[in-house]
Amino acid sequence: MEKALTRVGSLWISRKAKEEFSSIGGDLSRFSNSVEEKAKWVLEKLKGRQQKPLPDLLREHNLPPGLFPKNIICYEFDDNKGKLIVHLPSNCEVCFKDSSVLRYAARVKGVLSRGKLSGVEGMKTKVLVWMKVTDVSVESFSSGKVCFTAGVKKLRSKDAFEIPRDSVIVDEF
Repeated sequence: MEKALTRVGSLWISRKAKEEFSSIGGDLSRFSNSVEEKAKWVLEKLKGRQQKPLPDLLREHNLPPGLFPKNIICYEFDDNKGKLIVHLPSNCEVCFKDSSVLRYAARVKGVLSRGKLSGVEGMKTKVLVWMKVTDVSVESFSSGKVCFTAGVKKLRSKDAFEIPRDSVIVDEF
């Protein structure tokens, strides 16, 4: 009886491992990044660390959860340095409910801190022409405004960024 249970358990574990590796392969195929980034992602996956969804991470840092589109592949966050890297399948654009438009590169980087995403690379906003966003911050808690710094400061309603929205693929960032 013990041998039979051991054999059944062994088969179950090998089947689960095969499913997990198959899943990793499928997820990994969506990356268009460096081998180093793929290896780091695989190691995190194998260690069993489950990341919280990006909207939850943004909410914890007092930023609107819909700051990035729905279709992110994954993100990397270094809790010690606050470094955030968001991976998207391609360059894309999102129109928000207040008619503001943000454009994202396939990889967006920045430093995440309480109420602020600074040193942003890979995000643009339309202010007559497309301008690179360098910082995103939440103004005072009572105002309910999100400030996008792109050469000039552009205040937008925080409500417009409450839920992640669908994006549209664009050719160039």
